[in-house]
Amino acid sequence: MPAGKFHRYSGWTFRDYFIHIDITLKDLIFGNILGFFGFLAGIITCFCRLVKKTSRPNVIFLKGGYVGLPVGLMARLFKIPYVIHESDAVAGLANRILMKKAEKVAFGIPPSDEVLEQHKNYIWTGIPVGPEYKAVAPARELSLKKAFSFNVDKPLVVITGGSQGSENLNEAIRTILPDLLKFTSVGLVAGRKHYEDMVDLKRYENWENASLESNFRMWEFNTTMNELMGAADVVVSRAGATTIAELAALKKAVILVPFERLPGSHQVRNAERLKAANAVEVLNDSDMMEDPKRLLEVIRRLVKSARTRADMADALHKEARADAASRLADIILGVAGSET
Repeated sequence: MPAGKFHRYSGWTFRDYFIHIDITLKDLIFGNILGFFGFLAGIITCFCRLVKKTSRPNVIFLKGGYVGLPVGLMARLFKIPYVIHESDAVAGLANRILMKKAEKVAFGIPPSDEVLEQHKNYIWTGIPVGPEYKAVAPARELSLKKAFSFNVDKPLVVITGGSQGSENLNEAIRTILPDLLKFTSVGLVAGRKHYEDMVDLKRYENWENASLESNFRMWEFNTTMNELMGAADVVVSRAGATTIAELAALKKAVILVPFERLPGSHQVRNAERLKAANAVEVLNDSDMMEDPKRLLEVIRRLVKSARTRADMADALHKEARADAASRLADIILGVAGSET
């Protein structure tokens, strides 16, 4: 399904467009021109696929993102009901356009009372995560630490910026790593996009006779993130909705570092809502980059207080919805059944 992405950057001033001229030219001008034609191609493709009545589905499920916009608009044209799932605290542009005509809108995060009063078709389902993401008992946490070759007698901090990684998180950890290793073990998932830039940190990863002799390990990407994060006493992460849902299911103490310049500042809103519920610690990306030692101090404070970690993990775990997938399936099948 062809589609076009509309590039935007939250919080940019007029001056920023000239400071980041490479981004302005590549993404905001050239990228958006290509995105417009990609959107038109999506409209045409979707029209051709749905114009025959025999090829029309009973219901369409849209998860959000720009690829869903042409599909949703053509669903409206042909009067095909569609169901939307919005993971974040702030709906993305495509979902905002499509929500009013949706048969049902499922939220990963509880919508505000104001939203529920205005639109009776909104439902809180939670965010589906894999069944391997579940609360980790202390004995299991220790066995996972051992499986990853970490010292079971030391607390473990896992830092991840997602599968592609976070350059800013990586650079902050580069700065504070010597101090971190004085009081905790560290596991860093540098990400596929940024791993090569971080290879010099491998000097901290010492092995002898297939046994880890240091308190540090780094991966480009880890295929068992549920186990790695499950082994952690503290997880430092970006504030994407799905990652938060996984950490809530794992019942972990979490430090969120939201990236403020994403469209709609949805990561900031995700983090703020959980901070208000005393479920996470929050350090904004700009504050971390101004002084990486701020991250060091937040980590140090959590590592030293088992009680604080437990209280935060309990509060975050309340956000988990183990039945999110089945609830979504029931909604989709319910809408499909009403159309048959």
